[in-house]
Amino acid sequence: MTLLHFFDLDGTLMYGSAAPVEISRQLGLSAEIAELERSFGAREIGPHEFSVAAHALWAGLTPAHVRAAFDGAPWLAGIREVWREIRERGDYCAVISLSPSFFVELLLEWGAHAAHGSVFPEVPFTRPVDANGILTPEGKVTVADRLCAQFGVSRADCVAYGDSSTDAVLFEAVSVSVAVNARPYLAERATYVYEGRDLREAYQLVGAARPEVQAS
Repeated sequence: MTLLHFFDLDGTLMYGSAAPVEISRQLGLSAEIAELERSFGAREIGPHEFSVAAHALWAGLTPAHVRAAFDGAPWLAGIREVWREIRERGDYCAVISLSPSFFVELLLEWGAHAAHGSVFPEVPFTRPVDANGILTPEGKVTVADRLCAQFGVSRADCVAYGDSSTDAVLFEAVSVSVAVNARPYLAERATYVYEGRDLREAYQLVGAARPEVQAS
């Protein structure tokens, strides 16, 4: 039996931070992105408005800034080891995030089979953000279904890892879910709950998931 593991990025693979925060830090724009994050968390703006505002904020962004943000981010320990084990078992792992695609796709270097984020233009920006490419919580499920078809599995064969309400729709769509350093709203809806800084420990919780998934 083959499993497909879906990993959120912000607050899940990254401890206590998010890709936009790390990117903005490189540009000296921490206060500005904090206000956008606050507005998004309060649902005053949605994913599209957030992405358009972030794109404008990052007018001076370069590939070097992106790489520095990625390399300096507070990642959980053990990400590459977990994805290596998933591959060795014949399973699949994918990242699905609302964060910019140019950042999310760097995780392919660490062994993810697929990495999908909100589609941003290439860095440095010469084009606006296309609204059709911005992911929403519901859009995560659309991407997940597409990946299920690509890898030949069903939703019943999937495990989702997330931390916030933007992951709730995907949690509802799959058989097994792991709340990682999550807000109470999501933790209450998860199969397993993990608090800590090592993805290997969160992944071990899913050891019992294989029979559970198969029975669903």
